[in-house]
Amino acid sequence: MITIRSNPAYRFCTFIYKNLLFAKVIIMFAMKKWLPVFISFVLLFTVASVQSQQKSAGKKETVYKKEGVASYYGGKFNGKLMANGEKFNEKNLTAAHNTLSLGTWVKVSNLRNKKSVIVQITDRMHHKNKRLIDVSKEAARKLGFLKRGVAKVLVEIVENPYN
Repeated sequence: MITIRSNPAYRFCTFIYKNLLFAKVIIMFAMKKWLPVFISFVLLFTVASVQSQQKSAGKKETVYKKEGVASYYGGKFNGKLMANGEKFNEKNLTAAHNTLSLGTWVKVSNLRNKKSVIVQITDRMHHKNKRLIDVSKEAARKLGFLKRGVAKVLVEIVENPYN
């Protein structure tokens, strides 16, 4: 994705400004009547950059994509407060993760049977837990590893499915 900060004209102007040559360059361009050309050049690249950003904004980018082991939790945790302040319900599609922000929506895919489910990160796991993610009992049922208890999964961040 192209950003304004990666635009060559922006980097050039920033470099000149940071090195205190900005005033000299403006005077030089003004004396040679090149200032309008220079400004046009900067505006052209800025507009092109913004248009490029708008085109790429429609594309879905996965910021986080990891494989690991998932387990599920329920039963004794039902009704207890989660890290986000809500009460845990094993019938909701929620999950616990130690590094992703609370409220993040993730797609969890079982690599064994190719089933997937979208869950929201609402809780944290124990800091000694080596698993990638703990999903609710309902999510484990939909992923097909309720009897096994654990499964190898792929976790990807997705946009809120309810927006």
